[in-house]
Amino acid sequence: MRGTALTIFLTVASFAFALVLGLLLALARLDRRRWYLYQPAQAVVELVRGTPLLVQLFYLYFVLPFVGITMNPILTGILGLGINYGAYMSEVYRAGIEAIDRSQWEAAHALAMPTPLILRIVVLPQAFRIVIPPLGNYLVSLFKDTAIVATISIRELLFSARLLAAETFQYFAIFTTVLVIYFAISYPASRGVVWLERRMRIGA
Repeated sequence: MRGTALTIFLTVASFAFALVLGLLLALARLDRRRWYLYQPAQAVVELVRGTPLLVQLFYLYFVLPFVGITMNPILTGILGLGINYGAYMSEVYRAGIEAIDRSQWEAAHALAMPTPLILRIVVLPQAFRIVIPPLGNYLVSLFKDTAIVATISIRELLFSARLLAAETFQYFAIFTTVLVIYFAISYPASRGVVWLERRMRIGA
């Protein structure tokens, strides 16, 4: 149960970080003319999407201490998961923003509205309605991917189960319980995403 609680905490904290990072990366990549924002954001997204999550976690946990940056395993797990999912979620944000008709941008510019204000009160509220369902799918995937942080000695659900199984040799009972716990949390969440997709559908 302590491992389950830690898994849920890692999921919530990583997802919150990924939501913010994904939006910042998406906004930075909206206009290629702002190369000083676009190019670093593009580089981050391509680097993260082009390398495995496990390698990214190992790099944060084992390599950064060599340059004087040391973090505890839980913070490393949150940052690793958050950066990885934030890069993928930035594409969802960007697609949602670009789905808004250009005429709305033009009308707002005709009213002499600055771009930050257009984003805040015209574009982003509509884009969020588009992106919330796919972001919900990422939340479910993130919950299952927290098992990867066991590789950097975080005693989340799977790591705790492995330790207990090694002590008791009750592999069938323990890992069946783990399977049930993951399913008991993931399935209602996935059904909630389906319901959210229906509720947030444009024109519904």
